[in-house]
Amino acid sequence: MSTPRPSTSHSYSASTSGQYGYTTSSQALSIHRLSTARPSTARPGTARPGTARPSTRRSSRAGSAIGGGEAQQIICAISEGRGVTPTVGLAFVNITTGEAVLSQICDNQFYARTINKLIVFEPTEILIVSTAAPPNEKSKMYKIIEENVIGARLISVDRKYWSETSGLEFIQQLAFSEDLEALRIAIGGNYFATCCFSAALKYLESRMSVTFAFHSLRINYQPSEGSMLIDLLTIRSLELIQNLQDSKSKQCLFGLMNETLTPMGSRHLRSLILQPSTQPDVLQKRYDAVEELMNNDDMFYQTRQTLKGLLDIEKLLTLLILVPLHPDPRHSEQSINNILMLKNFVEAAPKFYEILAGARSDLLVEIQHYCDPHNIGPTIQLITEAVNEDAAYQKTPLELRSQRTYAVKAGVNGFLDVARQTFKEATEDVHRHVTEINQEYEMLAETRYDNSRLYYLRVLETEFEERPWPDILVNRYRKKSYIECQTLNLMKLNQRIADSHAEVVLTSDKTVQELLDNIRGEISSLFKVCESIAVLDMIAAFAHSAIVNDYAKPEIGDCLMIEAGRHPVKEKLHKGNYVPNDVYATQQSRFQIITGCNMSGKSTYIRSIALMTVMAQVGSFVPAQFARFPIIRQLFARISIDDSIEANVSTFASEMRESAFILRCDYVTSLPSNVADCFRSIDKHSLAIIDELGRGTSTRDGLAIALSIAETLVESKALIWFVTHFRELAQIMQHRPGVVNQHLVVDTSDESTMTMLYKVQASFVKEEHYGLALARVVELPQQVLEVAEQVTKTLDDKVEARRKSSKAVAIVKRRKLVLSLRETLQQAADSPMEGPVLLGWLRKLQEEFIRRMDAIDNDIPSSDDEDGEDSGEEARSSIIPTSVSGPGREVGLLSRSGTSMSVIEEEE
Repeated sequence: MSTPRPSTSHSYSASTSGQYGYTTSSQALSIHRLSTARPSTARPGTARPGTARPSTRRSSRAGSAIGGGEAQQIICAISEGRGVTPTVGLAFVNITTGEAVLSQICDNQFYARTINKLIVFEPTEILIVSTAAPPNEKSKMYKIIEENVIGARLISVDRKYWSETSGLEFIQQLAFSEDLEALRIAIGGNYFATCCFSAALKYLESRMSVTFAFHSLRINYQPSEGSMLIDLLTIRSLELIQNLQDSKSKQCLFGLMNETLTPMGSRHLRSLILQPSTQPDVLQKRYDAVEELMNNDDMFYQTRQTLKGLLDIEKLLTLLILVPLHPDPRHSEQSINNILMLKNFVEAAPKFYEILAGARSDLLVEIQHYCDPHNIGPTIQLITEAVNEDAAYQKTPLELRSQRTYAVKAGVNGFLDVARQTFKEATEDVHRHVTEINQEYEMLAETRYDNSRLYYLRVLETEFEERPWPDILVNRYRKKSYIECQTLNLMKLNQRIADSHAEVVLTSDKTVQELLDNIRGEISSLFKVCESIAVLDMIAAFAHSAIVNDYAKPEIGDCLMIEAGRHPVKEKLHKGNYVPNDVYATQQSRFQIITGCNMSGKSTYIRSIALMTVMAQVGSFVPAQFARFPIIRQLFARISIDDSIEANVSTFASEMRESAFILRCDYVTSLPSNVADCFRSIDKHSLAIIDELGRGTSTRDGLAIALSIAETLVESKALIWFVTHFRELAQIMQHRPGVVNQHLVVDTSDESTMTMLYKVQASFVKEEHYGLALARVVELPQQVLEVAEQVTKTLDDKVEARRKSSKAVAIVKRRKLVLSLRETLQQAADSPMEGPVLLGWLRKLQEEFIRRMDAIDNDIPSSDDEDGEDSGEEARSSIIPTSVSGPGREVGLLSRSGTSMSVIEEEE
């Protein structure tokens, strides 16, 4: 038998829970809370009347792993299949914003992507099948979630409520009608995600007495491959959302980029920073939209100005679709507030349609389409028929109460008009009473209002310094330089006003609820308008940042190229003194070893690369003069931080654990079932920054482990920036294909000082003997310094001679040079260069290649070239003439002839 949908009526019946097979005792649903959360200590009934939505459940979290966001109430249901490579289903229902997200992940044995998803969404409660939770034996997934997800309560739910049939029916009944077909296709075959959706909604009604109106819930299926994977350690290390030293500081990427003007835009931006897009088409649309707003001053300023007046419409629409099973009088009062806020929104939305009238970029045109007055016309018509034209939402308690009282049009109900007249007369009596006592007692009492006391008086304390306070003034207490008080007559009038206002609200309730029921039929178009405005707010914020901070529009390509790149947060602190750096990484320079002395800027340099990558894949412009990025699907940061006291691990143990995660992060493909600890290395679509690996143990062990991990990462073909103090590592790895050395320059020309230039240069840091420089600064005896310098020079000469005499090193150098040439030629083929420009560039490339090859040959004694197979001559002669096609041409780029090389151009 199919599972009926939860009732949407405003009265609760005992049979509702029985429709699911729930029992009504012990909160039903076979729910077992598995945490020891502190019970609520809030005083009942102290909420401000008329300004808070009906309580469903405490929405604050015990803690947050990421931080930087507002508290939201999110229910997550999770289940998994069996096997070496588990399939994990997740369903998130956000009660705060009225959205459901379904996902099904083919994860590895470490549940890396599942944990990442949970950390990004930060659910308040996680539902898990009872057979995988205590009192039964904890499943492996349960243990990993318990260890890694902070602030969520784990709740076990009986397996029978994880029903695919019920999940599909919920989707059929709750999803927007126009989205149903696409959603069916997306969710098809995702059994575990559908089952999780069923469990989450059944829990929501049974435990929280809340359900959603028909066809009112935003349901999205979110595939895991559509966004970049960023683990929790990387989020924290890069300070993407929150500053590690000061949680309230804006010195983090989110704080820098969050120039949004609406809560919806801010939430959307935060979500994208945690899950940057990996879809080039989506990113290009955002780049074009940002560029158009930057180039159109009128459109940009009008957009920003109009956004300033908007309320949190996303939460408002959620209040409209949540149907409480136990409504109370406060719900009726809040419903009128909601109508007034919605009226404000639907009157403002068409302004964006006019502002974007001349838009050309695809994204802005799409936003304009959703803001078309025809899309919200039916809602405007419904509100106009029931609500007074001059009624508007107000923020002060007194004005808001007045607007609620006169919101519904007159003539709908005779009792409503009588109650309003009583309210008006009592309010006039209050002001008359205050005027009379001011005259009688010769004082200047002011009338004030709040939700708890209603009307009260405020008198300067100096009014009665030389005379006693009148007995008529009761409930007196001091607040700064004023005395706040009331009179018995004023309290009676307050009660009369409160009774008449309550009568107005109850009499208006039928009209208001009918209006809300009709508006729910238009909720899908309202949500789409809301989402469009959130995106527009984010795009306008990107444009604002790009204008103010001189950012560049990024390109999507196969290599990573940045000209004059800057750290987005640090440059704001240095105010014009920041030193920019270039970045270039391809498969032939994918593993970059960064060396340099302490405080030379190594960590800032590699962090800036990671942060600019995130910014580019969010859709923002980046702090550089020019930038091109490949699509990165996984981002990792292993950056030096203090020992983890909470986890009771040392620096070295922490480094090893984080490095193991990077090496094991990717999907586990089909492997034999008897393989217990299987993993596959990160791939060429990954980017990792690693800072000072091995610093937490002895020099010898640290170098050995750093070298071993470096070798593994080189083979992964991922883009890696590897900061190290081990010069030996740079020397050993320098001739490996794909490895390049960079260092941060230090000026030691003045023997008494060391100047950090913060500039990146090719090759590993030379032995500048910073110890000798420091010895000069502290004025050691000259004789000691001279001996030390002589010994150092002798040792350096021997090491350099031994290095240059290696024939094997020369062979590796030649091969690296040829591979680099091949890659450069391929990039030329993909470039728009042609004709004389291309020919001139190729000649320069040829000259540079010959010069560098000759330099390698000159470093090797002639006796080393007797073996013809790997000689420099053979290496150069082995370069086969390469043809690269371009538009309307074919160019034979390089060929070997005798001892010289020539450029051959063949017209097709």
